[in-house]
Amino acid sequence: MKNNLKVYRATQDLTQEELAKGLGVTRQTIIAIEKEKYDPSLILAFKIAKFFKVQIEDIFIYNED
Repeated sequence: MKNNLKVYRATQDLTQEELAKGLGVTRQTIIAIEKEKYDPSLILAFKIAKFFKVQIEDIFIYNED
C-alpha cells in the first residue's frame, strides 16, 4: 500500500521519533511504513490519520496490484 506519511510528517516538521512517540509505536515502525515495507494495522492507520486530523485515505492509498 502506498502512503504519504513522510509528506504529512514533514508538513508538521516532526522527526520519525517524535511521530512514533505521539502514536505509541517505535521509530522502526514509522521507518518501515514510510518505506512501504510494512502496512500498519487498521487501528494504527486510523491513529495516524487522527494524529494529522485528516481522512485515512489522505495518507494511505490502496492499490489492488
